[in-house]
Amino acid sequence: MNLQDFFDIQTWHPLTVHFPIAFLSLSGLLSIYLLFKFQKTIAQFNLGLLFLGVITALISLYTGDIEDGKVSRTLCDPTILKDHENFAYYSVYAFSACLVLWSVKLFASYKKFKTLFISLIFILNLAGLAGLVYVGHLGASLVYEQAAGVDVPSEDCSDF
Repeated sequence: MNLQDFFDIQTWHPLTVHFPIAFLSLSGLLSIYLLFKFQKTIAQFNLGLLFLGVITALISLYTGDIEDGKVSRTLCDPTILKDHENFAYYSVYAFSACLVLWSVKLFASYKKFKTLFISLIFILNLAGLAGLVYVGHLGASLVYEQAAGVDVPSEDCSDF
């Protein structure tokens, strides 16, 4: 990869995709912990992780949409790419809803709906985490089984 390839926006998806995985996975697990043993300072830290995770996930969705145009015609099974994209959106929706719910939980009075908030946060975190795992599985399938976005060298490796 030369310097010109680095500045090509189509190569940024693999570079940006790991930040939301880390932020959202940690935030999802921390959210579930906080539902059972709430500590305000940890909850505020978790809200920051969740915010960073959603922002970086939106960047990854953007770079993924750009990459989609590059690789969709080279795949043996393009339905995997569509599922990868759809479940990435579903995961971002779930974590965005968690961001709103955690913000309300931390900064507003909602004593009437406490059980509802806790239940929704729990369900949305599980859905978001499951979505992340499935999106990662589909992404790995695209790269390692269908060589999506990968330059396949010639048989004699004369490209190097």
